[in-house]
Amino acid sequence: QVQLEESGGGLVPAGGSLRLSCAVSKRPVTHTMGWFRQGPGKEREFVGTIVRYTDNTYYSDSVKGRFTISRDNAKNTMYLQMDNLKPEDTAVYYCAASLSLLARKEEEYNFWGQGTQVTVSS
Repeated sequence: QVQLEESGGGLVPAGGSLRLSCAVSKRPVTHTMGWFRQGPGKEREFVGTIVRYTDNTYYSDSVKGRFTISRDNAKNTMYLQMDNLKPEDTAVYYCAASLSLLARKEEEYNFWGQGTQVTVSS
C-alpha cells in the first residue's frame, strides 16, 4: 500500500505560478508517479508522469512547457511546478502511484491521493 497526500493548492491569478506537493508513504522513486486533474464538469485527465528509477517525465500537450514534475526522495515527496497558469488549469489536482513502469491512463494507477484545489482567476 502507498499513501499519498497532496498540498499546495490555492487561488492564483492567470500568469502566476504554484507548486503542488505530494507526500508519499514510500520513497517515490520506487513507483511511477503521476499527476491528474479534474476540472468543473469534466472527467479526470492525465497531466504528467515521472517514471520510476529514472528522471524521465512525460506531459499532456495542454501543460507541456509550463508544468514540471520532480521528486525529492529524501523528503518522500513529489512536486508539480506549474508556471504561466491559465484559467483552464482550474481543477482538483491528484497525485497517484502506479505499479506499472509507464502509465498515462487513470486505470493504470493503483494508489491515489484525495486531491487539492487549484483555482486560476482571469
